[in-house]
Amino acid sequence: MDHRPLGRTGIAVTPLCLGAMMFGAFGNADHDDAINIVHRALDAGITFIDTADFYSAGESEQIVGKALAGGRRDGVVLATKVGLPFDEDPNHRGTSRRWITEAVDNSLRRLDTDHIDLYQVHRLDPATDVDETLGVLSDLVHAGKIRAFGHSTVAPSEIVEAQWTAERRGRERFRTEQPPYSILNRAGEYDVLPTCQRHGLGVLTYSPLAGGWLSGKYRKGMDIDGPGSAARRQRFPQAYDATSPANAAKLDAADALGALADEAGLTLIQMAIAFVIRHPAVTSAIVGPRTMEHLETYLAADGVALPADLLDRIDEIVPPGHTINVADNMWNTSTTTLEPASRRRQA
Repeated sequence: MDHRPLGRTGIAVTPLCLGAMMFGAFGNADHDDAINIVHRALDAGITFIDTADFYSAGESEQIVGKALAGGRRDGVVLATKVGLPFDEDPNHRGTSRRWITEAVDNSLRRLDTDHIDLYQVHRLDPATDVDETLGVLSDLVHAGKIRAFGHSTVAPSEIVEAQWTAERRGRERFRTEQPPYSILNRAGEYDVLPTCQRHGLGVLTYSPLAGGWLSGKYRKGMDIDGPGSAARRQRFPQAYDATSPANAAKLDAADALGALADEAGLTLIQMAIAFVIRHPAVTSAIVGPRTMEHLETYLAADGVALPADLLDRIDEIVPPGHTINVADNMWNTSTTTLEPASRRRQA
């Protein structure tokens, strides 16, 4: 597997990144099985792993830490995240200095490592000044606890604001962004991905299979029964609502894309992942297996090149910059998605 520069960090990573969200109570509670999945990914050449303290309340980090024991840690670029609620404590969330200082030590302990290569803010915290967040993250870089830091699912205007704040306040700056991106969710092409390119940010995208819609199991004439992960069904029930017109449109697109992949001699999974990592702004696509079988289907996408005529036909099914169901964007890209009260001044 080849390597690519992670933005301007000087770190090289593989175009497939192993996502660990499904390890633990969120998906696969069998630690030994999850560890075997990690080892298989490493043996296949993947050197980039992404997790978060939020995933299964730290259990995912513990599994990754155990999987990297015995000398495997040195060859891995290890990424984790902070910011989403860790538990019921109102101060165990967000991006304050108080919480990040505590959370990073907890992650280091669970991961059984002395440093984190990429520490990401899971979401920017509107309750915390971005300079406060940049300040504590800069201190962690200087202390050697993290090597670089990034953010996830951040709007373009916020990306630019954070870059300007870092420059004006003399802080280390965010080096990466982790947005959703897939053939069915292309809104990021409009502004997020170009913004990352302009500022030299590495991009590790998540959900290249659009939450399973591009796994090949959603085709016309088949029941939509949602993902295998109970946690994903619980968090995103609307994404699998068969009565939704937007989801009906996704089914039409997934069916057409599946037929196109068949014609090209590819699985839909191969085509979907290869599409994501083809974009010039994208460094890596995060693939998050729950089972070994899932991982093997993802690994089959390594080295797949999509010719220009195939990309043109994909564009005919889902136009560039377009997301079929705007709820899948994970951030608001249009004022039409805002609540009425947020569009006008109060009397």
